[in-house]
Amino acid sequence: MTLNPIIKKLGTPKYKQIISAVEEAIVDEKLKKGDKLPSISSIQKDNKVSRDTVLNALSELKTRGIIQSIAGKGYYVLSEDVGTEKKVFLLFDELNAFKEDLYNTFLKNLDVNTEVDIYFHHFNPSVFSKLIYENIGNYSSYVIMTANLENTLGVVEKLPKEKVYILDQMHEEFTSYAAIYQNFERDIYTNLTEGLSLIQKYAKLVLLFSERTQPLGMKKGFELFCQENHLDFEVLDSVEDRELTKGEIYVIPDDRNLIRVVKKIKEQGFVLSEDLGIISYNDTLLKEIVEGGITTISTDFKEMGKRLAQMINENEHVQIENTNHLILRKSL
Repeated sequence: MTLNPIIKKLGTPKYKQIISAVEEAIVDEKLKKGDKLPSISSIQKDNKVSRDTVLNALSELKTRGIIQSIAGKGYYVLSEDVGTEKKVFLLFDELNAFKEDLYNTFLKNLDVNTEVDIYFHHFNPSVFSKLIYENIGNYSSYVIMTANLENTLGVVEKLPKEKVYILDQMHEEFTSYAAIYQNFERDIYTNLTEGLSLIQKYAKLVLLFSERTQPLGMKKGFELFCQENHLDFEVLDSVEDRELTKGEIYVIPDDRNLIRVVKKIKEQGFVLSEDLGIISYNDTLLKEIVEGGITTISTDFKEMGKRLAQMINENEHVQIENTNHLILRKSL
């Protein structure tokens, strides 16, 4: 098939007219999902335009998710939803209750006709690289959680910098990128300091910290707080094979270890907040209820999602440190 020819001197850029011609062919069902578009050379010849003009049109259709390119074969219709104006690549480390809040709020606040594809790397550097390399040029924006993976800049810099937004953890090598993030070192230090008078009634602080999944800044801030306040402390990756000791307070970034500690408290006959204390990370509705309420250090994930959507909507390239606060409950 051939596309409707563009009309010269219409006042609309030629590449935009080529885009409209493809959209019209899809709406009129002359092109359907999986169909091959006319070649670049034929579109160029039929409309007497430059190759760059055709490529600009096809590139925009590709970033909107309307078409895809297959190496050595050409361009094919990927979606018949021509109303999509922006397409966002969203790469999370993992999905949990609070990141689901972030995701849902992000979707809710995006402009109409924006499509989002979500992916997960599960702290695996190979998966992280593969997902990004496979999607270069396919999206208008890339939102990326690098987590604590090392050497990610070499992968991310393959993408156009103006299309990239770093989310949640901010590493030094990404200081020139747009971002909305948490300052984990300062946040844990500041919030533990706020609760110092309650923390001091315990004999020892224990941070349950996974080098693989938790931000290094969290450990640094925790150790600095304990050292400056002359508090006995320990850093462990798990309590699975450890007996709890009366007088300990546990700082627990992940919910799996939180459940293990609560279970061990019951099994060992301790009373939470009297014999042991708990400070969890990232507030959820469940933590308001469990054991009369779990104290948390938490950012506002809904606000993070809302602000991220605003940045995408307005093509805004800034760095925003999301607020973080201590929520005091019975467990402390």
